Amino acid sequence: MPYTKINGINLYYEDHGSGPAVILTPGGRGDTNALRPIAALLAPHLRVILHDRRNCGRSEVAIGGELSEQHHWAEEMAGLLSHIGAAPAYGAGGSAGSRTTLTMAARHPEVVKGVYVWEVSGGPISGAVMSPGYYGQFIEAAKTGGMDAVVETEFFAQRVKDNPDNRDRLMSMDPADFISAMTTWQSQFARPNPVGDMTEDELKSINCPVILKEGNTPDDVHHMSAAENAHRLIPDTELLPSAWSHEEWDTIGQHDHTFPGIAATNRYSMKATHYAAEILDFVTKQEIVQPVSTAAGR
Repeated sequence: MPYTKINGINLYYEDHGSGPAVILTPGGRGDTNALRPIAALLAPHLRVILHDRRNCGRSEVAIGGELSEQHHWAEEMAGLLSHIGAAPAYGAGGSAGSRTTLTMAARHPEVVKGVYVWEVSGGPISGAVMSPGYYGQFIEAAKTGGMDAVVETEFFAQRVKDNPDNRDRLMSMDPADFISAMTTWQSQFARPNPVGDMTEDELKSINCPVILKEGNTPDDVHHMSAAENAHRLIPDTELLPSAWSHEEWDTIGQHDHTFPGIAATNRYSMKATHYAAEILDFVTKQEIVQPVSTAAGR
């Protein structure tokens, strides 16, 4: 599957099926593997694009820039849709994927026909819980051992394994620049906003239909209040209950926040049929109102 340059960043993506286009973006700092079971169920009916974000999978590691990391992900996802002729499309994702998809809808309404997101995360508790795993551990590695130590962390070692060119990209960075960029991203990530680092005004500006799946109250990362806040602020939303019961949520260990996203592969696979069925139903109903464009349908 191909790579393409979007806003100067070499992104990996996959493109399957045909019909109305939906772009899936992962949760946590995970790659696209967690979404493959959902994509496989949707591809016989829809054009399915798997978005592999910078710094997270096979795509290029690119630390820094004028925007928050979440906003960079959203900008590049919008650029990918336009570049491959899939816009306007439907966006879907969980956790970090929910934040990225909603950010894209706010910043680039021209490429988004509708949004379906689950395990919406945000708010001050969520940011505080997740920021050490997203940024803090790598800042500490750079402070104590420079870029050699960063490359040796489990997360970035996997990024190098997935894309060997990422080693040179990381090793070419001055540790001070890496620390500065990651510290800035961490502070942006931890802001007490309703969803990730999205402001209330950004959420209010979203003008497409949005399905919001609640998280579970016992889990501070995906507390149901995040979806409820988004529902309150986004004009055209439907709020649906979590795919998980509280008992199921406890069983799969969602209170363990040592590194956000590691459990997502199994978690999304376990509910792939649920999410795929609801995404397909949402897209089908929307297409009755706003038929698929020629570009997106391929």
